[in-house]
Amino acid sequence: MSIPAFATLLERLLFSPGRNAKLALLRQWFETQPDPDRGLGLAAIAGELSFRTAKPGLFRELIATRTDPALFAMSYDYVGDLAETIALLWPDDARANAPPPGLAEVVETLEMAAGAEVPAIIARWLDGLDAGARLALIKLVTGGLRVGASARLAKTALAEWSGQPVNEIEELWHGVPPPYIALFDWLEGRGTRPDPAGAPIFRPLMLAHPLEEADLISLAPGDWTAEWKWDGIRVQLTAVPGGRRLWSRGAEDISASFPEIIQAMDFHAVADGELLVVRDGVVAPFSDLQQRLNRKSPSAKMLADYPVAVRLYDLLFEGGEDLRPLPFDARRARLEAWHARAQPARMDLSALIDFEDFAGLEALRAGARAASMEGLMLKRRDSAYEPGRMRGKWWKWKRGTQNVDAVLMYAQRGHGKRSSFYSDYTFGLWREAEGGEMELVPVGKAYSGFTDQDLLFLDKWVREHTTNRFGPVREVEPGLVLEVEFDAAQRSPRHKSGVAMRFPRIARIRRDKPAVEADRLETLLAMIPGG
Repeated sequence: MSIPAFATLLERLLFSPGRNAKLALLRQWFETQPDPDRGLGLAAIAGELSFRTAKPGLFRELIATRTDPALFAMSYDYVGDLAETIALLWPDDARANAPPPGLAEVVETLEMAAGAEVPAIIARWLDGLDAGARLALIKLVTGGLRVGASARLAKTALAEWSGQPVNEIEELWHGVPPPYIALFDWLEGRGTRPDPAGAPIFRPLMLAHPLEEADLISLAPGDWTAEWKWDGIRVQLTAVPGGRRLWSRGAEDISASFPEIIQAMDFHAVADGELLVVRDGVVAPFSDLQQRLNRKSPSAKMLADYPVAVRLYDLLFEGGEDLRPLPFDARRARLEAWHARAQPARMDLSALIDFEDFAGLEALRAGARAASMEGLMLKRRDSAYEPGRMRGKWWKWKRGTQNVDAVLMYAQRGHGKRSSFYSDYTFGLWREAEGGEMELVPVGKAYSGFTDQDLLFLDKWVREHTTNRFGPVREVEPGLVLEVEFDAAQRSPRHKSGVAMRFPRIARIRRDKPAVEADRLETLLAMIPGG
């Protein structure tokens, strides 16, 4: 598949707003494109391609040789996206007549080329492409496609196309390198299921449903265990003969950001837990943990100032034994026994809470905010560890505040001191549209609640993930989750969602949470007095 063909796919993905339409495009692509190009394109969409000799700075240097620096600066400020700015400004070269490269050619050439050769190679490719194909090439090489097609969406498309469960694909994903030849062979029936053997792969997490009053009435206390819902980020610790990895809930490898946890994983097991900043046994606010997120090489001072630990929830594998089919009570007993034997550094157990009835448990939940916790978790004693959100197995009973996890949809520049920043944010929740497809619907707008550091992050994120413009407003891809706090919700026929928030503000940025796991509109509607 040539770069222009890949550019066409990216453009169609970008301008197909519906999830089902994107899935159809990806299924068609898997069906019609040959190996290894389809696998390399899949890796690019999933963010799994990386080129050590070609970084964004290289493209800045290249465009500086082809256009006026002042023109570039003004264009970049207006466009907001580096790749798009360079693709549009790069001068056409009538002398260029070489055929456009294929995906495999781009990958193989950049992997084999010496660093000094790369600028000339990329410049030659850019000379022979039109603006759309140039944009695709730059985004492919720099790893910033941003077409509203996440790794999870690509895996879902693979599952629909092949008929294999998405959780099976998810579990094999990190054990098969791009261009995924063995994976496609299995999906098309030409080969056996790939065996990750001792590779440190990610296992899909079990998730919880929000607990509503109507759900609570139907529960029998004796069937459930309770524990605190800690205010950190959910992680999976994988330590096997083939290596050690720390995974986020979205299957992102965050090992490099937390080297002290990797060092402490001197065992053979897979565990589920919460990553927290802990000082002298006391859990610090989530804002402290934010200082460590997305730092690929934390300094010695950062490690000392924000020491992290993991509070363990569950044990998925002990040695080579898969514990996930066991009921929660049995897994908990295995976790406690394993922890007592292994005594891993920087790890302790999330304590179970004794309770006789839910009224007493609710009184404890009321103090969750003061204790810097999100609320409570209820886990059915006989529940196996099943990937995804299995209703009726695990419940999250958040503290008694009005908050939702929403997806950033639009941004606008602020006023006064914030006039140069995108600081006014419109966010939305998921709802089921006609035909069963999920769509985002705006539910509010926030201008406050975030720190100056958050503002810098949000402004940069908006500029790098813009997909459309409407005057001063930028539409962004649905990829960033914001925890929104508000005083009250009420019905409002003037709003598309049918609901309005009173004094919404951003409580925190949920960089750890995939957009598909944000709350649904029904969650917000249930918070309205009287339903």
